[in-house]
Amino acid sequence: MQLTVHTFLSLDGVMQAPGAPDEDRSNGFDQGGWVGPYADAEFGAIVSGWFTHADEFLLGRSTHDDMQSYWSTVTDPDDAIAAALNGLPKHVPSSTITSSTWANTSIITGDVVAAVRELKARSGRELQVHGSWQLVRTLHDAGLVDTYRLVTFPVVLGAGKRLFAEGAAPVGFRVVDTAVTSGGLIHQVLEPRRD
Repeated sequence: MQLTVHTFLSLDGVMQAPGAPDEDRSNGFDQGGWVGPYADAEFGAIVSGWFTHADEFLLGRSTHDDMQSYWSTVTDPDDAIAAALNGLPKHVPSSTITSSTWANTSIITGDVVAAVRELKARSGRELQVHGSWQLVRTLHDAGLVDTYRLVTFPVVLGAGKRLFAEGAAPVGFRVVDTAVTSGGLIHQVLEPRRD
């Protein structure tokens, strides 16, 4: 399977707490919910489209908890995101939990990089990561990410967890696709260059 990363970014590269004010207040972050004012139908179509490629998910523990609290309650069979998240296998690397009440969820303990290599070796289309800041940094530094799908929002947050922060493994990218929505969101599909 291809390992694909999906996230929302501010212009200054912050990916922390895009969905809700109290989503992640760690390190004093008080700008949560910054996606809301810019979300529109075009944005929704981009995100829904991501989920049509998924065969399995890999979620950081905090992202798992946040997503489970909302998506496990969405039972509309016509909601493509809920159907994917509730029906497909989910894998959660964690040293703090040993089980999950969200259907089809397994917990990864031990060597995350080795476990992800095994998951990637399975047949299928995409092993998708959504959000999951700390996990994405580990996967990036290990050279395991095949594709990044990013939506950049026209906002500067000034502080917060960044997708590529100081110390990230250097890499160049090939731009596979890019589009700008009528609301000014930039959607990019990038593949790391490994040549």
